[in-house]
Amino acid sequence: MIFADDTEEALRAAVWLANSAEDPDALRTIDDEAGFLTAFHYTGRIDRDEAERTALRALRPRLRAMLLAPRDDMAAAVTDALSEIRLTPHLVRHDGADWHLHAVADDRPLAERVLVETAMALIDVVRADEGSRISVCADETCQSVALDLSRNRSKRYCSTVCANRNAVAAYRARRAGG
Repeated sequence: MIFADDTEEALRAAVWLANSAEDPDALRTIDDEAGFLTAFHYTGRIDRDEAERTALRALRPRLRAMLLAPRDDMAAAVTDALSEIRLTPHLVRHDGADWHLHAVADDRPLAERVLVETAMALIDVVRADEGSRISVCADETCQSVALDLSRNRSKRYCSTVCANRNAVAAYRARRAGG
C-alpha cells in the first residue's frame, strides 16, 4: 500500500468521476450514479436526484485538472478547494473502515464532500511527491486519467480495455515484423 486506504479510495473515486465524462458519458442516469455509489461508499447525505448528479457532473473537469496538475499547481488547487468550503474535521469509523478523517459534515452535498475528500487525498500525493502515479492513459486514442497504485509503478493505462487493446496491437506488430 502506497497511501492509506481512505486516500486510495478517494483517488479511485475521483479518477472514476473524472473519467466518467469521456465518451460515452458514464454519469447520465440515476442508475449510473447508483453504480458510482456502490463502487465508492460515500457516507452521509445522498440525495440521488438530478441536482446531485448535475453537481457531480459539473465537478468532473475540476477533478481532472486537480489530478493531472503538476505538484505545485496541485498543491494550489487543493488549497483553493479547501478554502472554499467550511471544514468540520472529525475522526470516524464506519462500514468496516478503521479511524479516518472526514473533513466536512455528513449533511453537506455529495459533490462538496467528493471535492474535499479528493483534496485531502491529494494532500498525501503532494506531500509524498507521488504525482507521477496520476497521468493520462498511455493509449494514444484515450484521454482518460490513469491511476497507478502498483508497487512497481507499472500501470500505464486507465483500464484493462486500453491495456488489452495495446497489448494486442503490440503482439500483432511483433508478429508482422518477424
